[in-house]
Amino acid sequence: LFAFTLLIIGLINPQVGSKLEEVKRKGADLMICLDVSNSMKAEDLSPNRLEKSKQALSKLIDKLEGDRIGIIVFGGEAYVQLPITTDYSAAKLFLESISTDLIPTQGTDIGKAIDMAMTSFGKDEGKNKAIVIITDGENHDQNALNAAESAVEKGITIHTIGMGSAEGAPIPVYKGNVREGFKKDKDGNTIVTKLNEQMLQELSAVGNGIYVRATNSDAGLNNILDAIDKLEKKQFESKMYSDYEDRFQWFITGAFLLLLIETLLTERKSKLYQRLNLFGNEKQ
Repeated sequence: LFAFTLLIIGLINPQVGSKLEEVKRKGADLMICLDVSNSMKAEDLSPNRLEKSKQALSKLIDKLEGDRIGIIVFGGEAYVQLPITTDYSAAKLFLESISTDLIPTQGTDIGKAIDMAMTSFGKDEGKNKAIVIITDGENHDQNALNAAESAVEKGITIHTIGMGSAEGAPIPVYKGNVREGFKKDKDGNTIVTKLNEQMLQELSAVGNGIYVRATNSDAGLNNILDAIDKLEKKQFESKMYSDYEDRFQWFITGAFLLLLIETLLTERKSKLYQRLNLFGNEKQ
């Protein structure tokens, strides 16, 4: 019974804190501005522009080492989906929940997204910050270039990734998982959404960044990641982490010794046991 009890405790693996160590991290700050307007439903990228963007971002998060990341979603308005953090698991969790239903106001107001990203960085100075804008650039607001200039003045680099094709594609309309047709204008004509590549190139040029056009085989984030690696790295976090040591060995060893004693015990009764047993029988 004692051996069984010790085995259970050993399997629970008790841990005891042994020391505290200071962990200092260096990296860049990265804000992802992801377009979630209806035009991102177009399927000229597989499975569609938005899902392709999310898949690429998930791979980007896997490659980050020490950098902080935040996510902003935008359409006609901009909202912080994930405050800047080093919790990559949380980033991927929030990324999965992104859809075109998050923003009720349609449009592609890139200027508001850039302003929101600058605010989200906080007041720390330094050339360790970058904004990555992922969009098709359609129906953009002209304030985007002005916002980019303001970001550059604060030492923030702006990169752009174009999602879509120059030929464009219609915007599918789904009911549940069944496609009912394509989005139409007020005259009943099918709307075709096209990549505004020229605007995104201008935006990245003003932002001292690079422009990459996504394809089905490559979303271009590797090029962006290379540019981020060249940013100045800044120590932005210092925390005390408890280092725990496993103590299951003590309990497993105790259980083993008890089981060993158990196997060494013979079935022959000791003389004392025989006398006690005989005395009990005589009383009966």
